[in-house]
Parts: sequence; structure tokens; C-alpha cells
Amino acid sequence: MENFRRIIQNNRAWAASMTHDDPEYFEKRATKQEPHFLYIGCADSRVPSNQVTGTEPGELFVHRNVANLVIPSDLNAMSVLQYAVEVLDVKHVIVTGHYGCGGVKAAMGNQSYGLVDHWLGPVRNVVRWNRAELERIEDEQARFDRVVELNVLEQIYHLTETPIVQNAWAKGKRPLLHGLVYDIHSGLLREIATGIDCQEAADRLAERRLSGVPAGPPPIAGHMTPPVLAGDELADAIAQRVLRQLSPSPASNGKR
Repeated sequence: MENFRRIIQNNRAWAASMTHDDPEYFEKRATKQEPHFLYIGCADSRVPSNQVTGTEPGELFVHRNVANLVIPSDLNAMSVLQYAVEVLDVKHVIVTGHYGCGGVKAAMGNQSYGLVDHWLGPVRNVVRWNRAELERIEDEQARFDRVVELNVLEQIYHLTETPIVQNAWAKGKRPLLHGLVYDIHSGLLREIATGIDCQEAADRLAERRLSGVPAGPPPIAGHMTPPVLAGDELADAIAQRVLRQLSPSPASNGKR
């Protein structure tokens, strides 16, 4: 209980210091929020979003999870994204990873950690898709850091695929997408990708080569076109395969 009571005491001291400098500090923020940024970061306790970005309450809309993932099937993340883009009208969406990320480290190994293993599947895909580059990095720490960076790129790529971002861009509203990595040793943010604001920029991200390896899944063998960002063509291809499987074969037609 001592540690818990310390949190309450710290809160009282913080609130008092804020109102000492500005008696209307909380009242001015109580009626509404108008954040400029949606921050998608890791749940790691060493990376407090407001502190590392130097932002005040009300400036940063925040979503955090293990390994800062953007998964289109995650209703939590998609609800946050939709509210930020369509209701709060944020101008920037920032994916922030950090060196020393335990989730990324777990995804690089073979040890089982239970339920979180399922969650970390997308990070394992990043490792698999970029294996050729990663195997050329002899230093283990440098390889670990590189996966952290590639994971941030991949999550920005996922953002560009969401109908929420695609629709906003189509309407001329531009949440700029950015990728940062926080260095837990220096306290500094490193820019990995910045200013992605349209489909063309998303295509360049898909083709982008850092040390010779593109972000996102590698193209299918024999195809030179960039990966499909919107899901229409992929959905059509899946539908066609399903229809072929459901259609009766010529032999079965002859027996009817």
C-alpha cells in the first residue's frame, strides 16, 4: 500500500503545482480536448508519452499496447484511430517504438510467453520478411535495434491500409503519419519516417529500402508491382478462390 499511497500523494502535489502557476489550468481543459496528435506507443513503463514528447494534458491522444502494434482486427486500436481522425480531427498520427522493447525481443526468440505470443505474431512476420537483412547484422544488439525500427515502419504501413486513413485522405483531410523510435539510453526520439500524407507517399513507404530491404511484406514472386495498400484487390482474389472451390467440377456436372 505504501507505493500506492505515494501515487496519490504525488497527484496532490502535481495538481497543486499546476494551479499555483495557473489557477485555471484544469478548468480550461475540463470542457473539451483538442489534441493535435494521436500517439500510438508501447505500454513499456519507461516510455511515458507526455514526458518524452514534452506535451501537456490535452495535446496528445494516446493509445498504447505491447510493442506498439497497429492491427486492423484490433477493435480497440481501430476505435481510437477512428475517434482521433474523424471526431477529434488530429493532424498527426505518430507510431513510437523504443529500443530495448521487450515485446520485440520476445518475438525474435523461440521461448513461449503465453497469450502474448499470439499478439506478437505481426512482429515475428517483420523478422521473417526481413531475415536476409537481419542475418547480415552480426552484432546482436544492433540486430535487435533494427527490428524495432522495422516494426515501426510496418505499423505505419498498416495505418495506411486502414479505411479510416484512406477515407480521410480521399476527403482531403490529412493526418500526417510519422514513425519514431525512443532511445531509452539517451531519452531522445529518432525519426524513422515522417510526413506520410497520401496514397503516393504510402506507396513509397511500401517500396522504401533501408539497407536494401523494403518495409512491408515482400512482393509475390514474379510480380513487380508494389504491395496492394487498399484491401479491394486482395478481397477480390480471395473471393474468386472461394468461388472456384464452391463451383462443381466438370466431372461432377456430368454425373447430375
